[in-house]
Amino acid sequence: MTPPWTCPGCGAAVATPFCPTCGERPVSPFDQTARGMLAQLVKVVGGIDGRLVRSLRRLIASPGFLTEAHGRGLRKPFIGPFQLFVFANVVFFAAQSLTHINVLSSSLDSHLQRQDWRDYAQQRVAERLRAKGTTLERYAPEFDRAVAFNAKALVFLTALPFAVLLPLVFYRQRRPFLTHVVFALHAYAFLLLLFCVGLLVAAIDRSTGGSGLDSPRMDNTLTALSLGIFGAYLYLAAGRAYGVAGWPRGLAALALALAAGFIMLGYRFVVFLITLATA
Repeated sequence: MTPPWTCPGCGAAVATPFCPTCGERPVSPFDQTARGMLAQLVKVVGGIDGRLVRSLRRLIASPGFLTEAHGRGLRKPFIGPFQLFVFANVVFFAAQSLTHINVLSSSLDSHLQRQDWRDYAQQRVAERLRAKGTTLERYAPEFDRAVAFNAKALVFLTALPFAVLLPLVFYRQRRPFLTHVVFALHAYAFLLLLFCVGLLVAAIDRSTGGSGLDSPRMDNTLTALSLGIFGAYLYLAAGRAYGVAGWPRGLAALALALAAGFIMLGYRFVVFLITLATA
């Protein structure tokens, strides 16, 4: 039996362990001690960590499970798809900072010399330099700082076109658009974590005397491996999340993996345009 107490939230007289109106509970003497505060902290952090670890394990080891679970209402044991996507972004950009290697952004020199749109970039940069009345040597560091920031701030844009493609690829399944958004967020969370592995490989190569991602061979090899693994992941995930089987599932996985590659390349170009217009 719980002694009667007055809820501090709504002022109701309560005789249950929790207020049925607002969910408050009576404050005990233990809550006022350092041990009580530590116990609450451990409980909160432990609950978050448990859901996060469980979500990451399912994301990596059971492709499509989280999307299916979200669709049938099993959400309490896991963190939400957007939170998981944000966490993967944090890990990815932390990996970029530690390895000093950028994947989603390129330096101004790279845009001018190595990207497929280098001729267009040279023309636009020349126009920007004339408008600002500055030189390339002064403008390049400013651009490089801004493009790295924009690539982090706008990364959510990479999942949007992928989500738009899913209703076209899986049109026979007639799923709500929210299902496609959830699938895209989970898929891209996995892809960003996969990129972290690629960054680690590139960093190890550079530390042993190689050129890392500055080498076209290394860059192309890691890109091909990442997209191949991502395609296999999509193949497994589509079977569970959409119930697709046979050759249509393989064709869909191949198309989506290639689309992800083009989206990442297009993202670099979009970030270049945004940075050029604002920096």
